[in-house]
Amino acid sequence: MIMKAKPFIKWVGGKKQLLEQFDSYYPKEIKKGTIKNYIEPFLGGGALFFAISQRFNLENVYLSDLNKDLILTYQVIQQKPDDLLDFLESYQKEYDFTEQEKRNDLFLAIRKHFNLQRFEINYKKLSDNWVSRAAQFIFLNKTCFNGLFRLNSKGEFNVPYGKYKTAMIFDAPNILAVSQVLKKAEIVQADYSACFDRVTQDSFVYFDPPYRPISQTAAFTTYTGTEFTDKEQLKLANFFQKLDKEKKAKLMLSNSDPTNENPADDFFQKAYESYNIFKVSASRAINCNGEKRGKINELLITNYEYEPSTLAINF
Repeated sequence: MIMKAKPFIKWVGGKKQLLEQFDSYYPKEIKKGTIKNYIEPFLGGGALFFAISQRFNLENVYLSDLNKDLILTYQVIQQKPDDLLDFLESYQKEYDFTEQEKRNDLFLAIRKHFNLQRFEINYKKLSDNWVSRAAQFIFLNKTCFNGLFRLNSKGEFNVPYGKYKTAMIFDAPNILAVSQVLKKAEIVQADYSACFDRVTQDSFVYFDPPYRPISQTAAFTTYTGTEFTDKEQLKLANFFQKLDKEKKAKLMLSNSDPTNENPADDFFQKAYESYNIFKVSASRAINCNGEKRGKINELLITNYEYEPSTLAINF
């Protein structure tokens, strides 16, 4: 039995838990096989890409993200999976054999090297030091608090150790499966707008930007050292509209539902007033108040009609 690829990292806002609900909202053309191109400009953990690429017959895939180290890691898995696995196996053994009370020191040492190494990396050209950096990225993701990726004003990764008794750092079967799925993909470090020339009428484009915070305590929009403000959200909405009008592609976008906290907040209704807005149910993964973690609504926005399902809730 061939193992199906799944996200190889933890990622804030990952869509793995929503895939069953999302199935109701895919454009009917992708299910019929007439859509051959898939584009995801905010790649993150890539849950939707892995689900769609292994289910539907795609000919062209374009994946991008602004996060340099995230894209570097995808490219290493695509092109040098065996070399990466050698590093990951070594990290797994070191973590497992390190006493619990000393693992924070191990984590901090690798985090320090990761931060210093960024000055030595040429992100535009694949090299041997990409492999060690990708391994460090995966190690930190698997062992840091909640799998967060956060940069301070100096561009340093500053998430603390997660205090895990076990961590799946070395997952050879999945890394190899991911590598195979990525063979068909063009993987680019770029702003979302760079995908414009790749979009055609027979494309399905999925946007999963940093979510608009629904409260002050839920604000987490800094994955690349810069914040994705309301101004950026509106720029993305304009780009969504531009693709719809000029490219005639099928578009789907996820974001937070501000009415979870404020029923009168109509930010997205105004920004996407010409489009279909639906609600899906998700589990809140990060909140400083543990009592507020639980099921909330998120928004799904499309420029096409969907096939009705009992899972679908119109906004």
